[in-house]
Amino acid sequence: MKAIPTAIPDVVAIEPQVFGDARGFFFESWNLRGFDAIAGREVRFVQDNHSGSARGVLRGLHYQVRQPQGKLVRVIAGEVFDVAVDLRRSSPTFGRWVGERLSAENRRMMWVPAGFAHGFLVLSDWAEFLYKTTDYWAPEHERTLLWNDPALGIAWPLEGEPVLKPRDAAGARLAEAETYP
Repeated sequence: MKAIPTAIPDVVAIEPQVFGDARGFFFESWNLRGFDAIAGREVRFVQDNHSGSARGVLRGLHYQVRQPQGKLVRVIAGEVFDVAVDLRRSSPTFGRWVGERLSAENRRMMWVPAGFAHGFLVLSDWAEFLYKTTDYWAPEHERTLLWNDPALGIAWPLEGEPVLKPRDAAGARLAEAETYP
């Protein structure tokens, strides 16, 4: 695995080593030792999630105020624009965001540690998104940061209005959001 730094040092894009020939390809999508070396610490994943979405669907920006989740995300069909927003008030990058195009073609993954809001926009006709989490889903602690908050200034590569779930359309602005210390 190759680590690709982002503008926020704790968020890392990851490129696996892909072996391909006329038959197809092979790569390790998960390797504990390799990942822990990239993360700089031991990380324990407890849950895997899989979602499918049509073009223009924007999911997020989600986070849990208790039981915060680190996420290792990847796309196995299609393409998304994946975004992480730093919600750690003690961080020098508080309120900043990073975004990466993740696709089945580029096979990149992104490590989004606990303390970040996370979301993605589907750029292809259909995308399937997989992610591992470091804590269990706790709906009572889940919060949504407003995807288009001007204070964040996320440069979503939109073609028209996104397709949103009502709770994503009604997310909190950064100034009013519950954040981490």
